[in-house]
Amino acid sequence: MARVKILLLGSGGREHAIGRSLAVDPAVTELHAAPGNPGLAAIATLHSADPSSPAAMVALAGELQADLVVVGPEAPLVAGVADALREAGFATFGPDADAAELEGSKAFAKDVMLAAGVPTAAARVCENLEQVEAALDEFGAPYVVKNDGLAAGKGVVVTDDRAAAVAHALSCGRVVIEDYLDGPEVSLFAICDGDRGVALLPAQDYKRVGDADEGPNTGGMGAYSPLAWADPGLSDQIMAEVIEPTLAEMRRRGTPFIGLLYAGLALTSKGLRVVEFNVRFGDPETQAVLALLETPLAGLLHAAAVGGLDAVQPLRWRDGAAVVVVAAAEGYPGTPTTGTPITLPPDGEDAYVLQAGTRLDGDRLVSSGGRVLGIVGRGSDVDAARAAAYRLLAGIDFPGGFHRTDIGVPH
Repeated sequence: MARVKILLLGSGGREHAIGRSLAVDPAVTELHAAPGNPGLAAIATLHSADPSSPAAMVALAGELQADLVVVGPEAPLVAGVADALREAGFATFGPDADAAELEGSKAFAKDVMLAAGVPTAAARVCENLEQVEAALDEFGAPYVVKNDGLAAGKGVVVTDDRAAAVAHALSCGRVVIEDYLDGPEVSLFAICDGDRGVALLPAQDYKRVGDADEGPNTGGMGAYSPLAWADPGLSDQIMAEVIEPTLAEMRRRGTPFIGLLYAGLALTSKGLRVVEFNVRFGDPETQAVLALLETPLAGLLHAAAVGGLDAVQPLRWRDGAAVVVVAAAEGYPGTPTTGTPITLPPDGEDAYVLQAGTRLDGDRLVSSGGRVLGIVGRGSDVDAARAAAYRLLAGIDFPGGFHRTDIGVPH
């Protein structure tokens, strides 16, 4: 592809992973990030602009004369940043606000899946206590209660405690209550240009805060890819049964999906079922998947943004596996302790650190969020990649920080 100047929106570990892949792409002449983080500062020029402000992002893209804008988080997409950028003439990777409702509203996503014939759990949309009680009675325990809107990965409660299920529902307002899905969960990302999708490697993440999947749900405590235990035809099945019908339904509604469509799935005893859609790279699965991608990322994202995925060659992948382990702040997923000094070791040959919830306090790196670091290991297989990640993690000085010890063990 032609050489490009890229503006990347966001400030988390996902954006650091995307930025790392873009920075080594020979087609990228300049990489800018808004607002970015201290990790991205080493590979990109940072701009202290609000990524959720359509006007600010159009102004910044114009000032930089960006050839491609890559929107990382979901909030700017739901706020219409991609709409404004496209209207201003900028090639943009990320769906318009109407298409972003696939993540912005669980109820909308269920409606699209029903219309498209996509397999998913039976569900009820509830807006008051009477409806909540009726849905809990209908589906029984374990109770699955999902905030209808964006909740930064923490809007879902899965519990046998009916009182806790009711309390979560009432705290959210509008919720989706659905049937519990058994079986292992899988994440699949598809790069989409409105008409077609290209699958990335499947991954598996770890939502619960503690080892052995104990404790509350989080935004994700780690992930690994590929899935040696999965059927080799799984990606093709997901594309045929989930991604392609969803893209067709979105086109039929006049809201073609351009960007990253993430399908979170359960491989149940009754077959494949969609747990949720996201409309951006999933965090932390992105950190593991992009660690294995050999195809230059800039050309792939640009092709999706301009409707050119039909010309993209089959993706190339590194041999082996990748594992990412999240180091979280004390108190997460409740109220995390921030401002804790962090000292990082040098990256190794087979492992490196991605920054998520960090900031600079003078010249000191300190924590600024719940999920603070992502330690990525690569190896000949998942066990080797896992060992590499934990080896580097052992050299990090992060008082009060914690992590799961079982990332990379299939669950």
